[in-house]
Amino acid sequence: MKKMSKYITTGLLGVTLLGGLSACGGSSDADKDTASSDGNYDETITIDVYDGLANYMGMQEGWFAKIVKDKFNMELNIIAPNVAGNGDTLYQTRTAAGDLGDLIIVDNGQQYNELVEAGLLTDASQYYENMDNVSRFDAAVQNLNQGSDGIYGFPTSVSTLKSTDPSEGLDPTFGAYVRWDLYADQGYPEIDTLEDLLPVIQKMQEDNPTTDSGKKVYGFSLFGDWDGNMMNAGKQLVTYYGYDEQGFVLAKADGSDYQSILASDSEYIRALKFYFEANQLGLIDPESTTQNYDTLFAKFQDGQVLFSWWPWLGQAAYNTTTNLDAGKGFMLAPIQDQTIFSYGAEVYGGKQFIGIGSNAEDPERIAAFIDWLYSSEGVLANSSQTSGSSGPEGLTWEMKDGEPVLTDFGKQALLDGNGDVPEEYGGGTYKDGVSALNVNTVLPIDTNPDTGFPYAYTMWESYQNENTNPVKEDWSKNMDGAESTIAYLEDHDQLAVAPGASYVAPEDSSEISTLRNQAKSTIVEYSWKMVFAKDASEFDKLLKEMQDTADGLGYQTVLEFDMTNAKDQNTKREEVAKEFGDAE
Repeated sequence: MKKMSKYITTGLLGVTLLGGLSACGGSSDADKDTASSDGNYDETITIDVYDGLANYMGMQEGWFAKIVKDKFNMELNIIAPNVAGNGDTLYQTRTAAGDLGDLIIVDNGQQYNELVEAGLLTDASQYYENMDNVSRFDAAVQNLNQGSDGIYGFPTSVSTLKSTDPSEGLDPTFGAYVRWDLYADQGYPEIDTLEDLLPVIQKMQEDNPTTDSGKKVYGFSLFGDWDGNMMNAGKQLVTYYGYDEQGFVLAKADGSDYQSILASDSEYIRALKFYFEANQLGLIDPESTTQNYDTLFAKFQDGQVLFSWWPWLGQAAYNTTTNLDAGKGFMLAPIQDQTIFSYGAEVYGGKQFIGIGSNAEDPERIAAFIDWLYSSEGVLANSSQTSGSSGPEGLTWEMKDGEPVLTDFGKQALLDGNGDVPEEYGGGTYKDGVSALNVNTVLPIDTNPDTGFPYAYTMWESYQNENTNPVKEDWSKNMDGAESTIAYLEDHDQLAVAPGASYVAPEDSSEISTLRNQAKSTIVEYSWKMVFAKDASEFDKLLKEMQDTADGLGYQTVLEFDMTNAKDQNTKREEVAKEFGDAE
């Protein structure tokens, strides 16, 4: 899963700047704006940020925009392929034109190699000498740029944790999250396996057919924004049994199993059948084929959806203080046979990198901005959807008796997702000012060296002590007293941690790329048709057509390539765990 929403609240602290950096790349001494010794910039610049993770397109607004403007005299114009549609075409068009963006956030591996070879990234070596924040993670930086003749990118999601430690905080990235209050109303029926969720959710829908606003409630609501090698909604369910995707392969976290996604008995086909059966029961939102993520998020906020693939969707949208105090909210369902996939902490960084475009007007200033993103202040100012940052000190949090605590406004903004920001911090609503970059530079659960506490406020003891509500208390009571989802899963041996090896598959050859694009288009198209098939006979017919059509388009050739990569990835995971002494 790679794309995240702009609506999750993040935060910021003050800002540190770099001064005295030398120029390079697509800017000369004459046309670039230099910083004074105190870090002030005389000329305002607007930079194009090509961001493969962003779910917002346009100018950054609100409090994050003000921080960037005040400290760097810089405005951010976000170019988001997720929003623009047909992201591959947008990427190819802009790279062919020789200018992807001034600040670039895209995938490691193939895209990194393509951009370096095409001369579309600035060699930031001379800046890196003075980038004290990011250089704390020099091993990860050198690993990313290994084989290149310079420093062309900076790794994201760097960490000081063990590679075998979960990279998540209190909740995993994936999980079957349901409206716990409605589950409780049924007397907590046992859910032995994934399919046992269907009668439970059906009863939830029957007992709660409309929202308070009068809108129809559905068990499941899907969207197609993030479809790739397969239907994204189908891929999510395989993670509940310890699998993740590597192209057309499903690979188990411990390397014990590898599946072709199109095998009739694969976890992916199982997921499609699950949705088909859900639709037969009237549980799937008919707008699933046309809506985007933002529309879906709004439905979750209104209580129109009963099941969430991730905590950072259902809980973030619906678990407001008001709802929780009223006893309503999403929590992890206790599926007895689940073993949820977890990404181990990436000792060499995550799957994306940050780079400076070769045509950037002021690469020195952008390098300073990037370095700030790795500072304590920057980490807290800018994080992805799966984590909640702490916000500006004095506004959303403060130090009290030697530990960080949320202010009243912080609770309103971070927990309820609303609140009007004072003009001195940029004005507007808090959630609309959240950073649209949507990327972690450092894992939020890492320790902030400036405070000695994790960056993420959800990991603070003060927050956990105060964050009691009827939903959490009832969930904990019925989940063997667990204090968090991760704790429950670890205690019940239901968490499958894949060591964080920062593995990047080799780029597709032109042949593999062509075959993959043909096959995945067919897979996605047929997957959606199968979910909405009129009966089991049509489902099976479509499955056979999908398999035969994909094979005719070269699926097996790509599968062989992906299978090799999946096994190489596991080898790398084993090596990293051993290298850093994390192997059991």
